Amino acid sequence: MITIKTKRIYEEPIKSDGFRILVDRLWPRGIRKDQAQVDVWYKDIAPSDALRQWFGHEPARWDEFKRRYVKELQDKDDNIESIIAKRSGKRVTLLYGAKDEQHNNAVVLKEFIERKIKMEKGQEKR
Repeated sequence: MITIKTKRIYEEPIKSDGFRILVDRLWPRGIRKDQAQVDVWYKDIAPSDALRQWFGHEPARWDEFKRRYVKELQDKDDNIESIIAKRSGKRVTLLYGAKDEQHNNAVVLKEFIERKIKMEKGQEKR
């Protein structure tokens, strides 16, 4: 089973992060690439610019943001499958730059991937 966690990119990288994936469209301010220790940067899996700007990290828009972002993620199967494949039995950490740890795209992406894995496992048992 894949273990996925989310983490602000501004937090210190640690070994238990496993495979570190930046899932923001824009590179986080004030972070040097060597300092970030990012294994891969998936810009294309981030919310569209229009959705990101509309959301503006407003918690009141969270439910609608989640609905719209999940719809966008359904067209990004290659990226999702790549994240699942990268795990190779270890932890995957989805990195994001937002200050709000509960209302950001990495949280939605984590839930989406976990749901997808669960659904695939359910189909394999049949």
